[in-house]
This record gives sequence, structure tokens and C-alpha cells, in this order.
Amino acid sequence: MRIKLFQDGAHLPKMIEARQHGVVDGFTTNPSLMRKAGVCNYKEFARSAIAAIPDLPISFEVFSDDFETMEREAREIASWGGDTYVKIPITNTKSESAAPLIRKLSAEGFSLNVTAILTLNQVETVVSAAAAGSRTIVSLFAGRVADTGVDPVPLMTKAAALLKDLPKAELLWASPRELLNVIQADECGCHIITATPDIIAKTTLIGKDLEQYSLETVKMFYDDARAAGYKLV
Repeated sequence: MRIKLFQDGAHLPKMIEARQHGVVDGFTTNPSLMRKAGVCNYKEFARSAIAAIPDLPISFEVFSDDFETMEREAREIASWGGDTYVKIPITNTKSESAAPLIRKLSAEGFSLNVTAILTLNQVETVVSAAAAGSRTIVSLFAGRVADTGVDPVPLMTKAAALLKDLPKAELLWASPRELLNVIQADECGCHIITATPDIIAKTTLIGKDLEQYSLETVKMFYDDARAAGYKLV
């Protein structure tokens, strides 16, 4: 596969372990994941992660709702060094477009990860705002699209085509729900997929013989029934 695998989360020991084992190409975080992981000091966590993993891309998100403060946060995040991407949401909570901020920061050479994208119109907004010479990750939440009952594959395929004129732009399949999404993302032209450690752990199953997998499943049921002491007759 050509696609790059990023780990999504904010548990530093798991991030370091993934880096040491060489199973991922980068990392993504967001304020919700940090809160879930019990991170209390955003800046302290981020700088610790960068210090531990200075040679792989890590995305850290701004979290204010006005664009002036977002810009100050973006400049702060970018100052931390490492291979850091600044995550900018495609809109604020008032549905005001982040395009002007994306255009300004991109023109200055910031590495941006534009997040919370769910439509092709939003992808087009990023394409029109991003500078061709700046690194830009376009995070399209395919998993959330699928949650609404819509097949995300045609959407992701079209999104990948929209990025063809931005040589440093990469399409990221966000919020995957199963290992199959890794294969789908690769086949429809995504450059990156970000996944939680439990999905990444399943990548060892790619290409596994299904007859053998069936036998292992039967043995699992048998062993668990015996361990539980179940009896019918």
C-alpha cells in the first residue's frame, strides 16, 4: 500500500511505543482526544510529544472560536518545533469560514492540517485558500460521513482529484471505523489515514488466510466455553 498510517490519540506512551516499533508515519491529536486521555496542560503535553517524537509529523489543534485568537494560537503551536502541523477547523462554531486564516498562514509557509471537513465544497475551500508551496493536510471525516448512511468512497475519490494542483497537499481519511477503511482509503487515492491504536493493531491481519482465521475463531469459542465452565449435558 502507498498510504501513510498516522496514529490518532493523545496517550504519549502509546505514541512513543508506536514510533519505536515503526508502525506509523505520523500522529494526529485534537482537544477532545486530549481531554479523554486526561491531558491537563495542553502545551506541556504537546511539547513533551514533540521532544519524544521530533522526526515524525504531529498535528496539534487550535481551540479558540474567533479567528484572531486562532491565529495567535497557531503561531504559538508552530513555534514549538519538531515536524508540527497546526490544525485549523474549516469553520468556527458560528459557521464562519476559516478560509481567510488558512490563506494567510499558508502564504507564510505554515504546515496546516485543516480539520472537521465533511463536504466537497469544504475541500474546494481549502484548495482555493492553500498556497501551492506550503504543506497542507486536508482531513475529511470519512467515518462521520459513513455514520450518516452515505458511502464515503466516492466522496474521497473526488476529493483526492481536487488536490491534484496542490503538490504539497495530502488528503487524510479521518475517523475510520474498521480496518477495511485503510484499504479503501488507499484505493481511492488518499495520502494518509489516521486511526486509533486498536485499528492499527489489526493491520497484522491484512492478507491473513481466512480458513486459518476461521479455525482460530472456533478454537477461541471452544477455549472460552471451557474456561467459563459451561455445561449443557
